[in-house]
Amino acid sequence: MEENETTLPLQNGCDDQWIWNRWERSPDVKFFGRTYRTAHFHINWSAGTAGVRGTRILNNGRYFWELRITQRIFGTSMMFGIGTKKSKLHANSFTNLFGQDDQSWALSHKGLLWHSGKTYSYTKPFQENQSTRIGILFDGIAGTLTYYKDGECLGVAFSGLNEIKEPLYPVICSSAARTAMTLSSMKREFVNLQDRCRAVIVKKLRCRSSIDKLMVPAGVKCYLAEAIVDEIQPFKPMYRNICNSIGSL
Repeated sequence: MEENETTLPLQNGCDDQWIWNRWERSPDVKFFGRTYRTAHFHINWSAGTAGVRGTRILNNGRYFWELRITQRIFGTSMMFGIGTKKSKLHANSFTNLFGQDDQSWALSHKGLLWHSGKTYSYTKPFQENQSTRIGILFDGIAGTLTYYKDGECLGVAFSGLNEIKEPLYPVICSSAARTAMTLSSMKREFVNLQDRCRAVIVKKLRCRSSIDKLMVPAGVKCYLAEAIVDEIQPFKPMYRNICNSIGSL
């Protein structure tokens, strides 16, 4: 199918900025460079299943992200979905890592949905050894998770997610050697006008250090910094009350 970005959701939202969490991953997941957007699984050979968690907290918002999967689609399980901090990220066996308990919801490359140890047929198995784009739409308001394959909507996969109180994060895993998944086309819905204005400003800023040069209050700087991914200098607010005060500006 020809790539057609107009078929993707949240195109009127803003670009989202998050990465794979280098601290919350299996030892068999590797990153190269400073972008942390491409996760490499089992770079030499595989003896189990490796997963990694994203840095984006999803609850109460609407988010869309795409995964570009390398041509090496094969093996016991390659999975894409969401999970809490309690979801496992490594197994010393070839298994469907996510969906074995109530802490994660995922789709496998075999077209099956997994949650709470139960599996459901959802779509056709992915064609092996052919690069694929998998889109994931999380709607925290409606409480649904919907998948897209090469720009085509596959329908709602999971519901009731708005009732989950634990923070939810994007997750991926693979049991196959020398496989990789890359984040792309990340979008999120605007929360309000203030959020929309921030999105316009951060497009002009290359990194968080650029914020220090702006002649704006400390609370505004903190609010802007939260929207910029800086892999070299992760955001750590010195005064949380300053960040929280932005809502009153």
